Amino acid sequence: MIVGVAAATAIGVDDMPLWQRLLITVATMLVTSLIAGFLWRWLFDTNIPGYLSGVVGGVTALPVWELLKRMEI
Repeated sequence: MIVGVAAATAIGVDDMPLWQRLLITVATMLVTSLIAGFLWRWLFDTNIPGYLSGVVGGVTALPVWELLKRMEI
């Protein structure tokens, strides 16, 4: 059995299901964009541009997705 687990890990089978990683990543993106919007509003007294909010969410999603791929739950 240990050989099967090692082979599955070597092939790249993740322990966390795709839907769970996707849900956590999207939630993290939304929270980060919301916080960035609040900070932008507080600092500059105007709304954050949509593209900048998207960049903040996208830059947040990349490391979160990679971290979740490595986690064993």
